[in-house]
Amino acid sequence: MPSQEGSIYEISARMLDGRTVSMGEFRGRVLLIVNTASFCGFTSQYAGLEKLYETYKQRGFEVLGFPCNQFGGQEPGPASQIGAFCERNYGVSFPIFEKIDVNGAEAHPLYRFLKQNRPGKLGMFGLDGIRWNFTKFLVDRNGNVVERFGSSTVPGKLSGKIEELLEG
Repeated sequence: MPSQEGSIYEISARMLDGRTVSMGEFRGRVLLIVNTASFCGFTSQYAGLEKLYETYKQRGFEVLGFPCNQFGGQEPGPASQIGAFCERNYGVSFPIFEKIDVNGAEAHPLYRFLKQNRPGKLGMFGLDGIRWNFTKFLVDRNGNVVERFGSSTVPGKLSGKIEELLEG
């Protein structure tokens, strides 16, 4: 599916420390963008995400985590608590951004872009929303959203796709 108007690289987001970062800083890298939560049945996926990051970061791969509290209130804490939790429990070293909305009127522009470009299985019915925490979007080195994976897809299953994009 071709990209919609605009570019992922025109979007900015704030890190947990409040610093604004342009997605343009990740130009030329393969990205795995994930909406995360600290108190979810899928939270243990942080370990797999960190493993992917450690395995591929030297080859031009980034994991970008976006905490979200829209699903069962599973990310209720402030930025300092989120950062400490990720580091203490999973040794997360990949970038974690400020808590955002991924659905609805207040959805972050990045997630509006991702959903436009990879609407999911029900997208043809206008139902492109994120269904739960740990939905994953894979973005190639040119900023194209190439694939979307549901919460139940464990990070380790993405190795082959990541390898293809890194080699391509």
